[in-house]
Amino acid sequence: MADEELDQDTSPDVAKAAEPAAPEAPQLAPKARRQRSRAAKAGKTTVRVPLTPAERQAARDELRAQKAAARRGERARQRAKYRAAEHERQATPPREHVAGNQKTRQGVVVSDRADKTIIVRIDVARRHRRYEKVVRTSNTVHVHDESNDAHIGDTVVVRECRPLSRTKRWRLIEVVERAR
Repeated sequence: MADEELDQDTSPDVAKAAEPAAPEAPQLAPKARRQRSRAAKAGKTTVRVPLTPAERQAARDELRAQKAAARRGERARQRAKYRAAEHERQATPPREHVAGNQKTRQGVVVSDRADKTIIVRIDVARRHRRYEKVVRTSNTVHVHDESNDAHIGDTVVVRECRPLSRTKRWRLIEVVERAR
């Protein structure tokens, strides 16, 4: 019976308790833990077998052929799309010549020396955007006067037109008031 008691006392739990405790692994610092996990991962990675130059060239050629096929397909789709849109498009009729809105100004004749040309001063008075003071400006334009009708001092109406010479881009419409 003593043997039985002895056997019961030496059950695996008791045996473990009776043995001196094994020294636990020391707690690792976070940096050391990271290094250890990285080393373990590095051991699991597979080593690439270097390819021969011929194998590398073959892989490049295969990739190039795949890309070329993709480009050809995309171009074919674009051409088909363009042709479909072309059929839908209708021919636009030729534009008729339509005169735009020409500017019409009134001014005073400054010079009538040249043949069939007068120089007209156009005075403009407008309010300044910021200071709201009335600002007067003027500019001179060369005007085509086919019949030499206007003279210095006349008030005339002129209209914008196509370039008639290097400086003339206006035509005389009417003489509003004759100079005395």
